[in-house]
Amino acid sequence: MPDLLAGPWALAVMSLLVLGDSFFVVVPGEIAVTALGAISSSSGAPPLWTVIVCAGVAAAAGDTACYLIGRTVGTERWRWMRVPRVRLALAWARRRLDGGTATVLFTARFVPFARLAINLVAGASRIHPGRYLCLMSVAAFGWAAYQASVGAIVAALVPGGPVVAVVVSVAFALGLGAVVDLVSRRARR
Repeated sequence: MPDLLAGPWALAVMSLLVLGDSFFVVVPGEIAVTALGAISSSSGAPPLWTVIVCAGVAAAAGDTACYLIGRTVGTERWRWMRVPRVRLALAWARRRLDGGTATVLFTARFVPFARLAINLVAGASRIHPGRYLCLMSVAAFGWAAYQASVGAIVAALVPGGPVVAVVVSVAFALGLGAVVDLVSRRARR
């Protein structure tokens, strides 16, 4: 069993879970990355960097797919999208994404329901693809590095660490996103 968890199939399964987590929030993508980071730390295989790269690529692919779905469907296709309450929510999301795209994308990467909604709305709101892909990629790989590293560190230091890792990762995402948005605003001025 340890050979199975440390082999290439473990990376493939983890990647599929992370990809699936982009669409179905009940899929344990974060847990898979944290667990494989812990296995990497304790057994040396798979190497931690491969866990991070595979998780980052899978997260970026899933987020991009959600963005493309939102961009293709738009905000006018179905009648429920034209209901005043939904229109107000989409307008709020658009303003929030325009004013703090990095904060929203970084934070959403760490919050399952928010990740799906924000990526769909980003596409539907026509956030510029180049800007979106750049920020989303940084968020996806930052998330992957963080989750895997937390698993590795926690495995070395604290038993039961993945539960603590979730709480810490949300706080980290908020802080990192806020710093990126602050720097972006100052650079635009």
